[in-house]
Amino acid sequence: MTNENSFLVRKVAVLGSGVMGSQIAAHLANANVEVVLFDLTAKEGDPNGVVQKSLAFLQKLEPTPFSVKSKIHYVTPANYDHDLNQLENCDLIIEAISERMDWKKDLYAKVCPKIAKHAIFATNTSGLSIYSLAEVLPSHMRKNFCGIHFFNPPRYMTLVEIIPHKETDSKILDQLEEFLTTTLGKGVIRAKDTPNFIANRIGVFSMLATMHHTEKFNLGFDTVDALTGTSIGRAKSATYRTLDVVGIDTLAHVIKTMSDTLPNDPWQSIFKVPNWIQALISKGAVGQKAGAGVYKKSGKEIHVLDLHMQNYRLSKQEAEPDIAAILKIKDPTEKFKQLIKSDHPQGQFLWATFRDLFHYCAVQLEDISDNARDLDLAIRWGYGWSMGPFETWQASGWKFITEAIQNDISAGKAITKTPLPTWVTDSNRVAVHFADGSYAPAKKTNEPRRKLPVYLRQPYPEKVLGEKYSYGETVFENEGVRLWSADRDIAILSFKSKMHAIGSDVLDGVIESVKVAERNFKGLVLWQTEPPFSAGANLMQVTQALQSNNFTILESMVKRFQEASMALKHSLVPTVAAVQGLALGGGCEFVMHCSKAVAALETYMGLVEVGVGLLPAGGGCKEFTLRACREAKGGNIFPFLQRYFENIAMAKVSRSAEDAKELGYLRQSDIIVFNPNELLYVATSEARALSESGYRPPLKSKDIIVTGKGGIATFKAALVNMHVGGFISEHDFEIGKRVATILGGGEIEQGHMVTDEWLLELEYRYFIELLKTEKTQQRIEFMLKNGKPLRN
Repeated sequence: MTNENSFLVRKVAVLGSGVMGSQIAAHLANANVEVVLFDLTAKEGDPNGVVQKSLAFLQKLEPTPFSVKSKIHYVTPANYDHDLNQLENCDLIIEAISERMDWKKDLYAKVCPKIAKHAIFATNTSGLSIYSLAEVLPSHMRKNFCGIHFFNPPRYMTLVEIIPHKETDSKILDQLEEFLTTTLGKGVIRAKDTPNFIANRIGVFSMLATMHHTEKFNLGFDTVDALTGTSIGRAKSATYRTLDVVGIDTLAHVIKTMSDTLPNDPWQSIFKVPNWIQALISKGAVGQKAGAGVYKKSGKEIHVLDLHMQNYRLSKQEAEPDIAAILKIKDPTEKFKQLIKSDHPQGQFLWATFRDLFHYCAVQLEDISDNARDLDLAIRWGYGWSMGPFETWQASGWKFITEAIQNDISAGKAITKTPLPTWVTDSNRVAVHFADGSYAPAKKTNEPRRKLPVYLRQPYPEKVLGEKYSYGETVFENEGVRLWSADRDIAILSFKSKMHAIGSDVLDGVIESVKVAERNFKGLVLWQTEPPFSAGANLMQVTQALQSNNFTILESMVKRFQEASMALKHSLVPTVAAVQGLALGGGCEFVMHCSKAVAALETYMGLVEVGVGLLPAGGGCKEFTLRACREAKGGNIFPFLQRYFENIAMAKVSRSAEDAKELGYLRQSDIIVFNPNELLYVATSEARALSESGYRPPLKSKDIIVTGKGGIATFKAALVNMHVGGFISEHDFEIGKRVATILGGGEIEQGHMVTDEWLLELEYRYFIELLKTEKTQQRIEFMLKNGKPLRN
């Protein structure tokens, strides 16, 4: 029986192959959704030439829109003149053409007769009225029409805003939210049909306020970017670099939309395109896509526009030391106190931008968003901020910040004299985010999260300040790990270390947790309460042992690492790694040894030990040799071994979970999940299913056929060529020789069979050997100090 509420998506059409449309199509293809990508008919040559050109451009884009290159084959090029019949078989149609109401309406008239009755028709407009667009549709289609606003780049940005109009059927909104959440891995916010919706309304206002105060406090664009980037928890591209990436002409269009559609907005005075932006547009210097904008590259140097010089100068991008020191204060209340009382223009600038942002969000919240949580998450997911505006306000002391804003409004320092809403200044108000929900001004209550069935797959969704989660009941804990459970069947192991680095306490914790799971549970899941999965071995611990010349500790640690990996692999209950973000070095080795992996699409795995002058010794080399042997099926093992050798020697890191499968870090049977909030749900389900199937671990290998001396010699010859050609350093050559020897099974005859223990012993021997070299110790020290590898 078919559930009438099911929304089955076999094929999607995307109308418009521009920057957004083509990347939305690419991400649909990533999710194994067949896509038809439409555009105008080319004036000459292939009728689909416009789309073909867009797809060719996608393949050059960085960061790449495709999880692996082959996904492009799921996108079928089409044009409006010859291929409209293909729309009849599409379950979802996403219109993503230019932000021109007249163009959109013309296109709707053309495509509507071909759209199936059951299909959802959605527009990716970033700010046009959904109701006005719906008006031109036939009456029977309006109930299936809404806004679906992706953020750029669609693969990487979490946010999608869904915007209904007054006739939209609520059922299709639920269906669309489920599809976007699980299939495409998005964070969905339902926005009201107001200009620019939520994220762009607030984000663009923040940018306009920043521009206004840049001029007021006479600051350089590069100085503003030093102040408004990572130092305040926002994207590295900060303000003006973001402007270049988005496109100066695009921002000018959005500003005009705000100015035209929000005539009564109290902040209307700053909704205008500055003269310097108009000048750049007239010269064609519209940002990154044109090679110049606020910034431009000159050789290896970055130059920035200087309005006083009316020309470009070398970019310095640094904050005044006193202000930089204030921004490093951990207590947010103290930080704002220092900014408010600062007499330095940079300090005054920062407080002014925050003050006006808080003021704007408070006044507009009721009109644009259902509640404060939706506004904060929209900004975090759509603009990459670590905290939303209300979260920042609340963390800094609600009453303190409210009083400071009111003082500035009274003193005429704020952009507008519009008072704060009464709900903000209520004497009982101390926050907007609480354990039971976030404040909704229209309802005058705290509104909980929406209870759609899809969210039952997210036991621990990304929380906002004030939300509290109980991560189950602790079963076992030490300094490095916590083993806990939310039910009686599956134990969950989470690391407590910074970046979930693996040191002695984590190793001890893993080994003990496997024993506890075997005694008391049906399965064990490795899952971190926040990304990354693991940045690898704890180099600080290694360095401390090196400084005291205590190789006994290091030798013991390597053996313990191997023991932990093998415990995961040969556990009597299934072990499942739930992976998101970085899984490097030892973290990658743990994943490789688990019974199964469930990986978020955005998983970046790799055995990167050569970067610190070492080689994988937690079973990574052993596991690659074993996999190559199994893949060869009794044939020539060398071609299979070769790609694994390249992975280790070149420290290859996957660019997605799909890529991790192609590189061999993940198995083809491992599962990829698009929404990281669903990782734990899927991983525990997999552990339970393995247990129910009568799981038994693999026995320790005794029949690994190796290449021996012959294979090692071939690898060494390749290394010699790379060394002579200057592609690798002398120390890289030394590391590579040892990796080749392990993967080849040691200096024995070709075709010999070896065991797991044999290969693990080779890993151990050569790891310790490298650790005693001066160049490896230099690499470790350099990595700790600079966060990047040393080529010595």
